[in-house]
Amino acid sequence: MSEILPVPQGFRFASALARIKPTAQRPDVGLIVSEVPAACAGVFTRNKVIAAPLQLTRPRIATGRCQAVLVNSGNANACTGAAGLEVARHSAAALAAELGLAEELVAVASTGVIGVPLPLERLTAVLAPLCADLAPDQAAAVAQAIMTTDSFSKMAARRLDAAGQQAVVLGLAKGAGMIHPNMATMLGFVLTDARLAPQLLDAMLRRAVDGSFNSISVDGDTSTNDLVLVLANGAAGEAEILPGTAAAAAFQDALDAVLLDLAKMIVRDGEGATKLVRIQLRGARDAAEARQAAQAVATSNLVKTAFFGEDANWGRIIAAVGYSGAEVDPDRVDIFFDAVQVVRQGLTTGAEQEALATAVLKQPEFSVRIELHQGDGVCDYYCSDLTYDYVKINADYRT
Repeated sequence: MSEILPVPQGFRFASALARIKPTAQRPDVGLIVSEVPAACAGVFTRNKVIAAPLQLTRPRIATGRCQAVLVNSGNANACTGAAGLEVARHSAAALAAELGLAEELVAVASTGVIGVPLPLERLTAVLAPLCADLAPDQAAAVAQAIMTTDSFSKMAARRLDAAGQQAVVLGLAKGAGMIHPNMATMLGFVLTDARLAPQLLDAMLRRAVDGSFNSISVDGDTSTNDLVLVLANGAAGEAEILPGTAAAAAFQDALDAVLLDLAKMIVRDGEGATKLVRIQLRGARDAAEARQAAQAVATSNLVKTAFFGEDANWGRIIAAVGYSGAEVDPDRVDIFFDAVQVVRQGLTTGAEQEALATAVLKQPEFSVRIELHQGDGVCDYYCSDLTYDYVKINADYRT
């Protein structure tokens, strides 16, 4: 990334080339370390097939304290049995020894091919150089090291005034395929020098995830390795952010913004994607039904292929809303592409409007607004189009 982002105080970063995947040509292992134990929280995949690193990391994050995160790309260490869990444990223990930390303060994460043993010796061989190279200005290198099919690294940050102190929220993420709600749909690491209790951090993270990573879809698949971790080390000052305060609201706004930025980057980078589409569902009976309807549109392969073909095929959109399970009166539905209305009270507005809508679809980013006129429920959801290249990328991913 060309933009220089602020980095929270008290964190250091490093990356290394371990050739976890023998063909790797760029760094594939990243390390994030806080100078002191940090308050932490996490959200994890709801896939019932859970990768070994998550089996190790989830109970550690539940304690509310973490100081180091070791992450690799090129191999998911998923569906690798007891041996895979031992690799996760051993690599975490080796890193803890190298850093002089308690083992329970180390989290591990992996992303890549499922079902292939993770070569422990390659991972442990780079731990000493990683620790030696730790520096506060290497966050971008970690963001690059965790990429798999991503075409660009993903980082976002916000500054905020928290309890009278200047703090930073920095997020790193990877994701381009297997993107769908049911936690976070990718790997994400959020770091801040603000001071918060783990319980408040957990509540704030869950809210932020619901409005970002749980409101995007590329292909309808949820991975075995998905997680988002947030670490707050308090290095910005002694004052703690407390629930219900202006500082808490400011921190929530910053966290929401960072996660939404990252989520939109992931959709924009969807494997083979050429469009970033914001589905704006308005006027459902309640928020739950708004999400049902928006998700049905965003995950419809017919809708997504129409986006790719730049076809203002509103019939596919209203059909998806109709099968979503939300309450719908087709005679009251309005649909817009950006500001161009193509459906009024369930009927077409005519060929001229559809032609204008087709011009909207030629843009790399646009919105689809669907108004149901059933109540006050609203939801914003982001998706990509579905292209020929998505099939090409995923057809031979392992080779």
